[in-house]
Amino acid sequence: MLPQTELKKQMVDKKNHSISLVNDNAPKEIKENAHILDDHFDMGYAYSISKLLIQFINDGYFRIKFIGFDELPQRNNPDAPLIYASNHSGMAFPWDAISFVSGLFEKSDFNLKNSVRAITAPALSRSKFMNPFILPNFWKKLGALDATWLNYETAMHTNASNVLVYPEGVPGIGKGFDNKYTLQRLATSTLRMSIKYKTDIIPFATVNGEYINPFSYSVSIINDFVQKLGIPFLPLGFMTTMIPIQPWLFYFAFPANLTFVRGKRISPYKMIGEKNIEDISEEEIYELSEKIHDQMQIELDKAVELYGQKPYNLMDLLEVNTKNIGRAFKFFPALWPIIFKQHFNSFNQLKKELTKEQEYPKEFEKQLELVKPEVDKQKELDISVSSVVDTLMENPEILLFYTPVAGLLHIFSSK
Repeated sequence: MLPQTELKKQMVDKKNHSISLVNDNAPKEIKENAHILDDHFDMGYAYSISKLLIQFINDGYFRIKFIGFDELPQRNNPDAPLIYASNHSGMAFPWDAISFVSGLFEKSDFNLKNSVRAITAPALSRSKFMNPFILPNFWKKLGALDATWLNYETAMHTNASNVLVYPEGVPGIGKGFDNKYTLQRLATSTLRMSIKYKTDIIPFATVNGEYINPFSYSVSIINDFVQKLGIPFLPLGFMTTMIPIQPWLFYFAFPANLTFVRGKRISPYKMIGEKNIEDISEEEIYELSEKIHDQMQIELDKAVELYGQKPYNLMDLLEVNTKNIGRAFKFFPALWPIIFKQHFNSFNQLKKELTKEQEYPKEFEKQLELVKPEVDKQKELDISVSSVVDTLMENPEILLFYTPVAGLLHIFSSK
């Protein structure tokens, strides 16, 4: 146990580091909340899982494509992050967000300043089972922030990264397959932040995400019930009936060919005449929100027309996997509960070895500097029959993901 003075020093150091992540002119309330920026976020972990695992799923399963991102957008206001905004996949676990964040992280050459941190529904972190395969704090380890007004304000006061939002909110992901690619009403919080901090919105269309879990529908009375369990919605379709039999299907995704198409940059503060947010009426806000909604819908429709005609493109999927036959098992969703846990364990072991003689850095860049050489040496996660068996032996609870009924109880009883 650490002496009281050392413990106190570490707490002060952590607080000082958190405050250093926000701008010097940030209000006191923001500085006091700055700890949310580094409470769980681990850039070493983000790099490791992106490089060793998610990259292979992105390339070999979702076959993600970025259209219009050859040059990453630069900030118009150096003191405030850009706000990336997109439609969300209906009735699906948010693999579209995982793929976009990790893919953009890679496109930016793992430069956090040109990447994004997601503002996510609090339900994703409030309940352990809403983290993929019950990995503790998965979303927050990758930089996600709970969607509260104070957290959003805090994110707008940092220069460390840009921000990603899905302004449709929960209605966007719970809209049902019958409303696919139909933008729901946009929350005005993103518009208000853009005006207040005079920063641009970078809209992009997520195409084929609706096919991650197709032909699933929304029933409000069911959603009202499951929200009490911490689930934002429950998709009703064929896959739902299979979850009690194979609980890992709760996190399942079909191999949709995810395509992210950048739209026209939006400057709401210019559209409103450079007025301060306090001087803008609610009527003006909602009128401007409708204009932005219509622009995003037009761009989404066009992107779907160009890139959404073959949402799975099975020939392409076969070709990619044939070329990577030795890695094909990594793209097999039934193995993901094991593979994600194996990576989690191996990263913790690596972190333990790297910190035998030094503390794990608080600074994100130093976390990356420490972890990157070791991950680059490894190149990819070693997945073999023996490694899978070892992971199951060390973590026998993983077998519950494949155990009818009992596994489902295990998932939903996780606190």
